[in-house]
Amino acid sequence: MDEYNRYELMMEALSELKPEIESAQQSVSPEKPRPTQTLPSLSEVLNEFGIMPPEALFLGVASDGLPVLLNLHDPVPGPILIAGDAGTGKTAVLQTIALAAGMMHQPDQLQFGALTSHPEEWNGFEEISNNVGIFPIQHQSSEDFILSLASWAHGNKSSRQSILLLIDDLEAISKLDFDARQNLRWLLLRGPAHRVWPIITVNPNRMENVYPWLEAFRTRIFSPIQNIHIARQMDVENAELDSLNIGTQFAMREGDHWLHFWIPSIA
Repeated sequence: MDEYNRYELMMEALSELKPEIESAQQSVSPEKPRPTQTLPSLSEVLNEFGIMPPEALFLGVASDGLPVLLNLHDPVPGPILIAGDAGTGKTAVLQTIALAAGMMHQPDQLQFGALTSHPEEWNGFEEISNNVGIFPIQHQSSEDFILSLASWAHGNKSSRQSILLLIDDLEAISKLDFDARQNLRWLLLRGPAHRVWPIITVNPNRMENVYPWLEAFRTRIFSPIQNIHIARQMDVENAELDSLNIGTQFAMREGDHWLHFWIPSIA
C-alpha cells in the first residue's frame, strides 16, 4: 500500500472514531486523563517519511498525509505559540517535537530544553541525548537556562546548531525574575535568527497577564477553544477548531487558509 493511501485510510478511520471518542470524553471529569484513540507511533511515522532535510523540525502530519515541518534555518516564522484549552494536547505537541528532535537529529545539530511547572510529565525525556535539561519554572535553573541561551544566541554568528526552548505555559513566566523575563523577551524577538527557537504553550482562558507577549508570535498552533469571545480575540473563528479530535488534532494558519494536522502517539 503506498504512503498516500495508507494515510487516507488512517484519516478515514480517525473520522469514523470521532463521535465515539467525543462521547467518551464527555463522560470524563476535567481532572481525569481523557481517553486517546489509537494512532501510529512517532517512530512508525518518521520511518514512513524516511530521510528529511537536516534543518527540518517535525511538528505533525497534515490531513493529506504530508509532514508538517519547520525550517530551523529560516527565522521568518518566528517563535511558535501553541494555544488551546486545558487538556487539549498542548503539552503533547511539545513532547512530540522533543522526541522527534531526538530521533531525527544529532545533538550537534539540534538540542532542546523544557521549562515546565510539572516536570514529572517529562519523566524519561532526560534519556534523550539532545536534551539539555527539564527545568521547573519556579526553580533558579530555569532562569539560568534562559540566561545561558540568550548569551549563546548573542554570540552565535556561524553555528549551524539549533536549540529549542520549550516552555509549557506562557503564563508561568510571571514566576521568573525581571532579568530572565527580559532575556526571554529578547529570545522571542531575535532568537530564531540566532538558531534559538522558543515554542511555548498558553491557555487562552488565563491570558490576562501575558497579552503583551502575544504579539511576538507570528506562528500559532491551535487546539480547541470553547470560549467564543476568546476565539474571536485570537482570530480563529474560521479554523473549525470544534471539528478537531481533542488531544491529537490541531490547526495552524497557512497563508489565507487553515491547515489541520495530527500528532502521532508518543506512548
